[in-house]
Amino acid sequence: MRLVDDPDERLFFPPAVCRGCGEGLGGEPVSAQRRHQVTDVQPAPAPKVTEYVAQAKECPCCGTVTEGELPARVRARASFGAEAHAQAANLVLGHHVPVYRATLLLCELAGIAVSTGWMASVRRKAAALIEGSGFADRVRELLRTAPAVHADETPARAAGGTRYLHLACTAYLTLMHTGDRSGPAIDAGGVLPGYTGIIVRDGYGGYSHLTDALHAWCGAHLLRDLKDLYDFEAGRQDWAQDMAALLIEARDAARDARQAGETALGPGMLDSLTGRYRALASGGLAVNLYRRTVTAKDARRIARRFLAFEDMILRFITRPDLDIFTNNEAERTIRPVKVQQRSSGGCWRTIEGLADFAVVQSYLSTAAKWGISKLGALRDLFNGHPWMPPGLRPAG
Repeated sequence: MRLVDDPDERLFFPPAVCRGCGEGLGGEPVSAQRRHQVTDVQPAPAPKVTEYVAQAKECPCCGTVTEGELPARVRARASFGAEAHAQAANLVLGHHVPVYRATLLLCELAGIAVSTGWMASVRRKAAALIEGSGFADRVRELLRTAPAVHADETPARAAGGTRYLHLACTAYLTLMHTGDRSGPAIDAGGVLPGYTGIIVRDGYGGYSHLTDALHAWCGAHLLRDLKDLYDFEAGRQDWAQDMAALLIEARDAARDARQAGETALGPGMLDSLTGRYRALASGGLAVNLYRRTVTAKDARRIARRFLAFEDMILRFITRPDLDIFTNNEAERTIRPVKVQQRSSGGCWRTIEGLADFAVVQSYLSTAAKWGISKLGALRDLFNGHPWMPPGLRPAG
C-alpha cells in the first residue's frame, strides 16, 4: 500500500524521555519523523431517511384543492432509495451472491434491514429499467455494424427444464437472450439474421443458416481436439501435432501482421500456410482411412472437418486485421451464466428470472468492458439515467 497525502486523522507519538539518560524531552523540537498509515472501514452509519411531504393548497378564487407533485421515484409511503437498490443489485447481480446471503450482507454492511423478498425483487426491477431504457436496441444496432461478432450459447436450468442463453458480443459489447437451441431462437436476439460481417463461433451447426455472414471456427476448440487426439495415440497421430503447430504459426503470423497495421498476409506466406494445411489434413485422413479403431474413427472425423471447413478454420489468416483466431471473447463473456447457476442452487426458478438475468448481465458486462464499475452502472440505472455504450469501441 502507498501512503496518502491527506489522511482523515493524524496522531503524533513523540518520545517522552531520552532512552539514553532518561532526560525529559517534552519541550524539545522534533528532529525527524516517520509516517505510518492504517486504512480501515467504519461501521455502517444509520441509514439516511428523507421525508417527502406532498402539501395541498386551496385556491381562494374557485376553491379547488391542488396537491404538490412528488419526484417520480417517490411512490410508496415508505421505500428504499436508489443507492440501496444499487448496492443490493451489485451483490445479487454483479457478484452472484445468493439472495439470502446478500440480504444478510446488506443489513450488516449498509445498516438497513431488508427482506429476502425485497432482495429477490431487485433483479426484476433492474431488468425492467434496462428494458425501458432502449439499452438492448442500442447494443443491437452497434453489434450489427461490427466487422466481427463472437457468438455462443450455453444451457441453463430454469423452471425444471433446460433452456439456453444465447450471446452475441465484441470486446466492448454484450447482448444475451434466452430460448431453446434452434436457429429461430438464435435469430431472436436480432443481431445475427442478415448480419454481413464475420461470425466467430464453435462448430455447432445451429449457426449454419446465417448465410449472409462469413463464419470463423474457434481455433482454441480445434487445438484442444488435436491435442486430445495426439495424446491418446502419439506416434500414430503425429499429423495432429503438426497441424496444431501450423495453426499456432499461422495465428502468430496474423498477429504480427495486425500489429504492423497490415490488412493481409503476403501472398507467399498465405499460399505456404494453406498448402501445408491441406497436406496435413489429407495425410491425417489417409493414415487412418483403413484402420478400424475408435481413435482412427475420431481422427478421420477431425481430418474431414479440416478439409471440409477450410474457409471457416483459416478465416483468421484471410482477415489478419481482426483478432478472430479464437472465440475466447464469447467464452469469457458467457461464463457468469455458470457462476450464477452454481451460486443459486443449480437453476433459476422461473423462465422469466432467467430472461431478466440475461438482460441485466448484458448491461453489466457491456459497462464493465468500457471500464465502468458494476456498482457505478447500477447507480446510474436506479437514479434514472442508465449508462449507454457511446459507440462500437472507444475513440482512438
